Amino acid sequence: MLNIQRFVCNMFQENCYVVSDDTSECVIIDCGAFFNEEKRAISEYVKNNSLSPKHLLCTHGHIDHNFGNSFVFNEYGLKPEVCQADEPLMKKLAAQAKAFTGVDCADEFPPIGMFLSDGGKVSFGNHVFSVISTPGHTPGSAFLYCEEENLAFSGDTLFQMSIGRTDLELGDYDAIVASLRHIAVALPADTMILPGHGGRTTMKDETAYNPYFRI
Repeated sequence: MLNIQRFVCNMFQENCYVVSDDTSECVIIDCGAFFNEEKRAISEYVKNNSLSPKHLLCTHGHIDHNFGNSFVFNEYGLKPEVCQADEPLMKKLAAQAKAFTGVDCADEFPPIGMFLSDGGKVSFGNHVFSVISTPGHTPGSAFLYCEEENLAFSGDTLFQMSIGRTDLELGDYDAIVASLRHIAVALPADTMILPGHGGRTTMKDETAYNPYFRI
């Protein structure tokens, strides 16, 4: 069984997840922690539950999902893991921060530690995440799917009754629609979806009621 703790972070209300199992190993997904109280909440949760972080996973390369990468690197020695197609965005995180928020990031962002790939696996504790490439919001956007628990972290590809925007740099509307069609077939209808913003949903509800699945 997975234990999932959500932390709503930064000025964009981004969802960061700490995911652990009974081995006490955990992964941190999309650490957008910007404010000190957000970083403190995550570190206290890890400490109070005696967790051992093994991976910093990034569903894509936008700054709101990566504000906390330096914090995670300094605290746990973990470098971000992301699909290679988003490497250009990851290399411009500081520029994104300045452009979108006017913030000059004092901490240098750590380099990418490992590239995720479509069909690849990420292991921790007794669990495995499968990487499903879902380009569109960004070229390297991906779902992280746990078949055993039948849940997926969707980043900004899929939200509850909506999808991620495609008008930002390297966004592609046709690609995200194709990605939605792919995951509608690839994932079981009862898969729980945990998105990068907002509340959780299911594939069944999204394919039935999300208008973007009917385009």
